Order: sequence, then C-alpha cells, then structure tokens
Amino acid sequence: MRRPKPKPPRDDPDDAHAAGLRLLARREHGVLELARKLRQRGFTAEAADAGVERLVAEGLLSERRFAEALARHRMAQGYGESRIRAELAQHGIEAADIGHAIGELEVDWVARAMDQARRHFGLPPDTSDDRQRVLRHLLQRGFAMATAKAGLARWRENEHSSG
Repeated sequence: MRRPKPKPPRDDPDDAHAAGLRLLARREHGVLELARKLRQRGFTAEAADAGVERLVAEGLLSERRFAEALARHRMAQGYGESRIRAELAQHGIEAADIGHAIGELEVDWVARAMDQARRHFGLPPDTSDDRQRVLRHLLQRGFAMATAKAGLARWRENEHSSG
C-alpha cells in the first residue's frame, strides 16, 4: 500500500493569518494555542508566528479576551477560582491577565460552591462522612478550603431554614 506524499511545509504568513482568522471565527484562542494549531495544520513556525503577530496587532487575537471567555466558561461549568487560575496559566496567560479575567467575573465564590454542591449531591449531607465527601468534591473542582466550607455551611443553613 502506498503512503501519501507528505505535504511540503506551508511558509506563507498571509495564509497563516487567514487560517488563524478562520479559527478565531469559531471561538477565542490564546496566542500559544493558535500558533500551535497553525503548526499542526502544516505551517512553519515562522509563518505561524508571523500570522499570529499580525492578528494580535490587528486586535483580532487577545490574550485578555481569551482569558475572560475561558474563565466565564469554566465558572459556568462549576469550577472554582483555583482551578480556573491554573488552567489559564497552563494556556500561557500572564498573571496580570489571569487576575483581570477572574476579577471580571464578579462572582460570589461561596454561592458558586454551594450551587455546585447542590447540583452534584442534591440534598445537604447529614453525616460527617457525607460532609467530607462534599468538601472533597468542591476542592477537586478548584474551590479553596475556606470557600468550600462556607458554601457547605450556607447550603445546610438554607436547607434547614427553608425545610
């Protein structure tokens, strides 16, 4: 069986710019992520970097917008601040942009922890083991220990006062 000939590397920065624009039309990307995707599509590192730099210069690619969009998305999925910060850092987002994105959320993390626990478990825990299970779940989702404990306490308080 014959193997297809490998395609020659694509080295035109204008083509990389156009391909990057098509990717950005779908969703926001970070600089590192977009450059990686362009290289995966056969562009040389130089062409990919030039295309990405042009997109940044044109204001079409923004680390800050990407960080804000990803932070909002992860918060809506029930993740806590620590997890969101870590994921943004993994994407190569600078600390200042991470802080800005988290600040833009304007969220009550205790209420988010309570909502996440309620969605996942349904009823507040009665036993110590069940409370520990809820806390572990919230910690794994990226909530700080103090936030998780406060969310659990608020959840139990709300259930007892309404029940």
